[in-house]
Amino acid sequence: MDISIGVFALLVVEQATGEPLLGALAFAIGFLALTLGSSELFTENFLIPISALAAGRGGPWKLARLWIFTLALNLAAGWLLMLIIVSGFPDLDDTAVSVARHYPDLGIGWESLAAGIIGGLAITLMTWLQHATESVPARLAAATAIAFVLAAAPLNHVVVVSLEMFGALHAGAPFGYGDWLQVAAWATLGNLIGGVGFVTLLRLVQVGPQKIKEEQAGA
Repeated sequence: MDISIGVFALLVVEQATGEPLLGALAFAIGFLALTLGSSELFTENFLIPISALAAGRGGPWKLARLWIFTLALNLAAGWLLMLIIVSGFPDLDDTAVSVARHYPDLGIGWESLAAGIIGGLAITLMTWLQHATESVPARLAAATAIAFVLAAAPLNHVVVVSLEMFGALHAGAPFGYGDWLQVAAWATLGNLIGGVGFVTLLRLVQVGPQKIKEEQAGA
């Protein structure tokens, strides 16, 4: 629901100004709410839970269950909120369709996969940065910066892409839920490669096998 408010802000600002970069700045509102509210975004679970798994705290099934339920609830809440937003603010219909059609138009290929890899990398990096400091202003700065990059590029992030496409679908988009499912599955693959492969595994290598063994022994 936090990210839905960010998408709402993006649509309002972009519709009023015609400037995607200003819309991307407004989108950061959703990530500020996510950070301050300690909410859970699917891709935020690519770092700490895998690190816990490597340290012997929990098993693969618990990790899979966490990912499945978090993603399902992110999407369900996002679908409902975007329905309320679009039905309550019909003037945003054209902007919602314009913003979202980028993803099905991009299709399934290297370009969209690369955008998904960078999207997963960016969000997992944000998680790393926020866990590296106790400073609330620093955490908010990390959230704002990553949110802007996500929306300005735009990157291919499964939850953000889904919410934008849900908004467009509620507004009468020229694509369907089958197109959304393709885009979301491809984005999820890219996010996993970027978040787990390029951030989490490299951080575990940085920690070193000896530290991981110590954590496993104390689990």
